[in-house]
Amino acid sequence: MQEKINHTLRLTAEHINAGRDELLRLNALDVKNCDRSDVALFDRLHLDQNKIDGMIDSLRQVEAKPYPVGQTLYAFTHDNGMRVENKTVPFGTILIVYESRPDVTIEATATALKSGNRIVLKGGKEAKNSNLFLHKCWTTALQEAGLDADRVRYLNMQRTDFQSFLKNPDTPLDLIIPRGGEKLIAYVRSVATCPVLVSGRGNNFMYIAPSADPTMALNLIVESKISKISACNALDKVLFHRDISADFYEKVKAALAENEVEIIENPQEEAVWSEEFLDKKIVLARTESLTAAAKKINKYSGKHTAVIVTADPTEAAKFTKITDCAAVGHNVSTRFTDGFQFGLGAEMAISTDKLHHRGPLGIEHLVTNKWYITGHGQTR
Repeated sequence: MQEKINHTLRLTAEHINAGRDELLRLNALDVKNCDRSDVALFDRLHLDQNKIDGMIDSLRQVEAKPYPVGQTLYAFTHDNGMRVENKTVPFGTILIVYESRPDVTIEATATALKSGNRIVLKGGKEAKNSNLFLHKCWTTALQEAGLDADRVRYLNMQRTDFQSFLKNPDTPLDLIIPRGGEKLIAYVRSVATCPVLVSGRGNNFMYIAPSADPTMALNLIVESKISKISACNALDKVLFHRDISADFYEKVKAALAENEVEIIENPQEEAVWSEEFLDKKIVLARTESLTAAAKKINKYSGKHTAVIVTADPTEAAKFTKITDCAAVGHNVSTRFTDGFQFGLGAEMAISTDKLHHRGPLGIEHLVTNKWYITGHGQTR
């Protein structure tokens, strides 16, 4: 099975590479129908040669990963000679609901297949043409590798039909991963009859400590904000310690303004603090201390990523310990919270839940476990 799955990944990469022109043509149809004023939507939906290269690279990295099923997590021999082992097993069938991004059709499927699962894909209508092409790449590759094409299923249906499917699925579902807005997530949770793992929003924070290197801090703020505003790991809020100089604060404002970022200073509205912008918009505010910064982050962030910029390792250790996010960083961009950047090859999602996994979900995390007990007639 492992070799057939790896063969499927290789063949899918070949089909995508051979079909670049057709994929770009179909994606152009999707882009034509989207609201171009929604910058985040366009950025997620639009494909180019570099994004296609990224899909292919992710398939190759997943192929190179060891098979995560059948790994022994725990072993124990009872006094009576009974053997107890806990091993990794696939979930079974995973449903992922996502919007805008055709590359999810590749990354989510690759991680599901390599971890022994089947997958049901429900992409947004805005990416329909792109997603159907990529789904065909998968089914063709599965058949060529000698596997059941139904291991990867795409739900090409309207919202009302999908809602009916969620309430009464025609196939058993073992895990649902909604990647979208809070209304979608709330709805899926309200009707799901199996575990739901949420790929949460960003609303990521950065705290600038008094000892921060000014050049480093400026670069990290600007890059984390503008490099990809549609990403869930983009920066939305910057908290400056009260001792940070006014001169440096003004330099940050000028650099952001130069990149056409709207600056909101010291907002009083709680809704602004809780908002994930997905736009060229950022909050800048002063804070009394590291502890106060962490308290604000823990209250308002999406529990995704928080970063401290400081030259003091003790201060960094305290911040990363008390800040409640899936990923915490020291002197790095928030944009590194990503399965590919973490060496996972591809990711199913970035979970902000605490069960069963937190952060980027790679093949190592798309398994559950089962207990195996072997005896020779023991009774209790």
